Amino acid sequence: MAKFMDVHHGMTGITSDQLHEAHQADLAIEQEEGVHFEHAWADPRSGTIYCLSEGPSADAVQRVHERAGHKADEIHEVPLSV
Repeated sequence: MAKFMDVHHGMTGITSDQLHEAHQADLAIEQEEGVHFEHAWADPRSGTIYCLSEGPSADAVQRVHERAGHKADEIHEVPLSV
């Protein structure tokens, strides 16, 4: 399985509760695409959200996000980590 970091823009003012709800929406359906969302971070001031996931492809990650109602603007595979 590959790791992915995706980025969402335009979420200015997002609250902790809203971030949690969005993450839970992903978790509720992630298994249907063979994806696991590990963590999400947000900067309410810039409206940027970052999600770390593991899955078979960037397309699978995007399908989960789209079905959960928050399509990612960017998805990057991250093959190396320390």
